[in-house]
This record gives sequence, C-alpha cells and structure tokens, in this order.
Amino acid sequence: MTMLTNLSRRTVLKGIAGTGGFVIGARIGADQLLGLPANAAEGKLDANLFVAVDGDGSVTITCARSEMGQGVRTSLPMIIADEMEADWARCSVVQADAEQKWNDFGQELDTDGSRSVRRDINHLRAAGAGARKMLEMAAAEMWGVPAEECVAQNHRVSHAPSGRSADFGELVATASGLEAPDPATVQVKDRSDWKYIANESAYTPDAYVDLVDMTTGKGTFGADTMLDGMKTAVVARSPVYRGKVESYDDSAAMAITGVRGTVELPMPELPIAFKQLGGVAVIADNTWAALEGRKALQVQWSDSENSALDSPSYDAALRKAAAEPGTTIRERGSYELARDKASAQEFTREYFVPFFIHTPMEPPAAVANYQDGKVEIWAASQHPMAVRDTIAEVLGIEKENVLVHITLLGGGFGRKSKADYAVEAAYLSREVGAPVRLVWTREDEVQNGYYHAASAQSISAVIDAGRVSGWRHGVAFPSILGLWVPEQKIGFNIEHGLGLIDMPYNSIENIRIENGDANLHTRIGWYRSVNNIQHSFAINSFANELAHEIGRDPVEFQLELIGEPAIIDLTKEGVEDYWNYGDPIEDYPIDTGRLAAVLRKARDVSGYGKSLPKGHGLGLAVHRSFLSYIAQAVRVQVADDGNYTVTRVDTVLDCGLGANPERIRAQCEGAAVYGNTIARFGQITYGQGAVNESNFHDYPVSRIDDSPLNVHLHRIENDHIPSGVGEPMVPPFAPALANAIFDATGKRIRNLPIRPEDIAAG
Repeated sequence: MTMLTNLSRRTVLKGIAGTGGFVIGARIGADQLLGLPANAAEGKLDANLFVAVDGDGSVTITCARSEMGQGVRTSLPMIIADEMEADWARCSVVQADAEQKWNDFGQELDTDGSRSVRRDINHLRAAGAGARKMLEMAAAEMWGVPAEECVAQNHRVSHAPSGRSADFGELVATASGLEAPDPATVQVKDRSDWKYIANESAYTPDAYVDLVDMTTGKGTFGADTMLDGMKTAVVARSPVYRGKVESYDDSAAMAITGVRGTVELPMPELPIAFKQLGGVAVIADNTWAALEGRKALQVQWSDSENSALDSPSYDAALRKAAAEPGTTIRERGSYELARDKASAQEFTREYFVPFFIHTPMEPPAAVANYQDGKVEIWAASQHPMAVRDTIAEVLGIEKENVLVHITLLGGGFGRKSKADYAVEAAYLSREVGAPVRLVWTREDEVQNGYYHAASAQSISAVIDAGRVSGWRHGVAFPSILGLWVPEQKIGFNIEHGLGLIDMPYNSIENIRIENGDANLHTRIGWYRSVNNIQHSFAINSFANELAHEIGRDPVEFQLELIGEPAIIDLTKEGVEDYWNYGDPIEDYPIDTGRLAAVLRKARDVSGYGKSLPKGHGLGLAVHRSFLSYIAQAVRVQVADDGNYTVTRVDTVLDCGLGANPERIRAQCEGAAVYGNTIARFGQITYGQGAVNESNFHDYPVSRIDDSPLNVHLHRIENDHIPSGVGEPMVPPFAPALANAIFDATGKRIRNLPIRPEDIAAG
C-alpha cells in the first residue's frame, strides 16, 4: 500500500520546491504506517518519494534508482508525470541520496535484478495520481465547486461547467495547505488514457533526462566530482586474491612530481563481503602522477591460500564435481528408476562456462570527503545503501554519518553494486585528511575485480521409447555466498533460482538437480544475468543435442519437453525456498504456457525450417529469467576457417506491461551485443593465483565489426504485470548461437567462448 503525505513548506524541502512549493510524498506499503497522520512533524521528511510543484508550475520528481544508460531516470519519473497529467517538458528530475528513510519506508535504492519498473510502477502511479487529485482539490477550493467536477489535463486543471482553468503553478499555494487524500480515494488512470506509459512515441531523444549530458561529455560520472584540496589515489593490489602487503618501498614513487604520499590499505578479515581488497595507495595531485607513482612502488606480497589457483586444474575439478553425485536441490520421481529400465538409454554431455569480468566502459571510481567523524561520498554506484553501510562498518562510524550521492554510471552490469571502491576512497580520505578521488584503471578491474562464477554442468537424459523419461542436471561453481561464509561449497537459493532449479521441462516425469562442491579462490560478483547465462547455455544446448540424437526437430522436441500450459509448483519437488527473483510466486508463477509461446513465435518470425545457403545456420533457445520469458533465434554465417558472423537476431520477449517500449528495444539490441561478447570472447583465466588477462587486447568485447547489427525485437503484448527487461535477453544468446553453428557446420559447441579455431578444428 502507498501512503500519501503533504510535505509542503517543510524546511528540508526548500531547495526542491521553494518556500511556496507544493510537495506530495509517497510512502510505500509498510503495515506499520497505517493510521499515521497525513502531515507528520514539521521539518521531518517521512516520505520515500516526492513530487514537488513550484510556483511557476515546474515539477521536480525524485528518482531513487541509478542511471547507467538504461534510461531509468526518464522511465520512472515519466510514470509519475503521466498519472499526474504533468507536461514532461516542464518536469525535472533529482537523484535521491542514500538515506535511512528509504529503507524505513520500503523503497529500494539498489539498481539491479531488472526490477526498477516492476517493483516501483505501482507506487509511482499512486504518487502521480495523488498529486493530480490534490491539484484538482485545490482548484475546487479556489473556485468553490465540487472536486469531482475539476479535471487535470496537460499541466492545467479545468472546470468545464464554469469554463475556468488554472495552471498547476497557480494552484500551488492552495494545494500546499490541504490534507493529503486517502489513497483509497485516489484513482489511477485507465490504460487507454496513458500518454507516456507504454507509448514509444513519447520517448523521443529530447525526452530523455540525461541523454545529452551522457553523449556530449557534460554528465557527472564517478570520477568527475571536484572538491577543493582533493587528491587522487590509485591502489597497488596483490595479483592473488587476499595476498597481503609484507613490505613496500615508496622512495622511487615519492620522487615523482605530484606524488604526495602512500597509505597502506588493510586487508579485512574474513568474511570480506564487499569491503576493500587491501594494498598500497599512492596519493597524488592528479591521476597521471598517481599512476606513475604506483609503477615505481616496490611491494612484497605474502603468499595466499589462493596462490595455487590455476585454470586447467580448477576447471577440471569443477567438471568432476558436476559429474559426480552432489547435494540434491530438486527431485521429481526417481531418475535412477527411469535410467535402470531395460528399454532405457542414457545420454550425457558436459558444458563449461569460464569466469567473466564486467568491463563497464567506466571503471569503478568514487570521491570521498571525511571530516570530523562524518564522510560524504560521490560514487558511480548501483547500490548506495550498501556503500553507506559498508563504509560505516569499516570506518567504525554510525551509518547516519555517511552520506552517499549517486552520480551517473558509465555502465554497471552488477560490478557497481559492490561497495569496495567507495570504501577505499572513504578510508583514504580519513587517513590523508583531505578529499580523495579513488580511481580504478581497466587493468585494476580486469585483474582485481569481482568475477562471474565459472561453471561446469553435466546433464544426462534417459530416453525411453523415443521420449525423455529422466533428466539429471549436475552443476558446480564457486558461490558468491563464500564472500560472507568462507566455508560455503555450493550455491544458495538465489543462485539456484537463476534458471537452474526452475528448469522448465515439465513433461519429464523424473528430474534430479544437484549441486557439487566448489572452492572459492577469487571474488565472485553479480554479473548481468548472473547464473542464468550458464544454465541457459547448458539446458538449451543439451536439448538441441538430444533432439538430433533421437532424430527429432529441435524446436518441436523442446516444446514437447516444456509440455502443455501449466504452472510448475516446485514445493512438490522438495524445493522449500524458491527465490523467484525476490517476488511472490503467486504474482509471477513459473508458467510453461508463456515459455512455449515465445519459442513458437521465435520459430515463426525467424524463418525456421527454411533452406539456408551453405555455411549458414539458424539456432533457437528459450529461457525464463527475471520473471520474463524470452526466446532468441540467431542466424550465423560460418567461413571455412571457422570465422563467423551473426547475420540476424530475432528476440521474442514476454515481459508483461512494458512501461518504456523505446528502452526495451534498446535493451534488446544491447543484450545481443553483450551476449555476443560472452559467447565470442568472455574468458578470465588464472595462473599461480593471478588473472592472466589485463585489458581489452586480451579480454576483448564486441566491437562494430563483430557485433550483431541486424537485431529485431518481437514483443508479446499482454496484461501481465511488468517483469524484467535489462538482463533476461542475454542468457539465450550463447546457446542459440551454438545451435546455429551446429546447424551450419555440424560442429558441436559445449564450452564458451566460441572461437573460430574450435569450429574449424576436426
């Protein structure tokens, strides 16, 4: 439930709406809020979202989510503006700082999990509709007419019987003195009356809040904040995870012009979570001097329990753990009974996905100013509350003494939901006694970041009388939970819920899913689409192989595996704690009908089944993730030497209501490029505990000459509530590409990345 509050004339809001402004606040649905007075104590900001109208009619809307190119600072405020009947040209957006009130009233500030719209749309609509109603009430009071006869439209309120109308600005003084309406009396618009929501034509380039600033260099990103007396810092870190400083000599570094000193950053005791990594910081007047000073440092690092990490042996251990019996996390029927029937045959294949690193175009950066036991942070952060809480823990200060401002993010992909770089900036500012800008380079990020977990998967199917009667899926990967619980050997409910435990082949009577043990030797971190990447790759690849093994059409076979439309109830199969992306299973069930529908449409729009020229192939894959249903058809052209070109991508998406269709299309195109990077290039390897790669020359990302440029989005329009968009269109890409390469060449791909030499070999 969303509670509405009139916050007008409160001193804390003067900078937003001016002393004569009208401000309505919305508090999200905590039961303990029921019964509170509409106007709380003077000067106390007790709302977690507010809409302010100034005397000139300008509207200021708060955005609680971080902008990293996905358009969230336009999409979310536009929902409010639509319900409010505000003219978008007269609206501006301010970014929410990380403060306790957001947590207290149920509003998330973390921008990940493709959940900004799906989690926020209802209370944003309520806030906008509440503001509209109060302006209509103000007009009614001014004119002495019934409120129900006053109608807001396009930034004015009109009274048709008398012919009077007033701009929003003319109503501010009266509205500021009114009690906020009971939310039960506030009606949101009918969908037929929407102007901005779900209207692609409303999202012109001029409509986007940050587009000009982001594309012309005017935007303020993580390293752009400038403070008087500010120093710049870079950190020398151990090449091996948890290697500590034994000793260091900074004499050569101190001889470089502009270097002002060095500070040792302590290595936290376990669990490390998202704290700083430890090392030696070089403090300088500018970035160049800091980098040159770091080059000149002489540091002796201690051995670490992770010094023996070596990709060939570690990968082999993961493969072994996936193939052997592990901890059962889902079981239907008996795989063994199905396998042991005299008429049954068992078919097994293994798949492998290596470590990845995020590589946003803007590496991590933050500016910190520590003074008198308080710290102010400017950070390119997806999760500013985690920044606040972690800094408070590391520095030993109260959370209320940490203020985090969110800048624009030059990409995030989950990397910037971690707090470590902001913690480093805060710690160094305290030690230096001056503001500090902490900068990570690309090499820092590739060699000392948080990595998407490598994963081995072993899948077996029992084939009996031409159909699949049993399915056993074993996985092994290092769990992110190991950052908090060092002894953790298997994944936990969130990782299992990312396209594994909810494996959707509902027609199979006997299913067992197991998680084998894996040791943690590096920092694991959420990555765009997270574990869905490896699960989708293995499940879709295996289904395609299985179809060819028994002489079936792959798409028809996969539809048969999915089965008739049904809702899968995992509680009947021993799953007690299904995560479901943090949302109620009643609202977002596992719906095989919606999954099958996107696969059928991908088949139909892609030209599946038509004859293709030599060297061309078409592959399909389908997956449910972030509560959405996605199928992709990838068409590929393969040369004799194994080099390949993705010539077309058709993505079918069922995400329920799409609030911003233009950004959905952009996310589709971006997901194809991101998926292509994963499939074609993604691989972090280790030797003697250290990452072998360092920058784009040996950890490439897709560029224009290899990116899929012919990308088509096909949305299934329906009345389902919104689900995810930004991440779910990534996981089907790699298996669809692998299936397309098989279609073109007969060469099976079971390991990422997909290199030309692997296609050409043999």
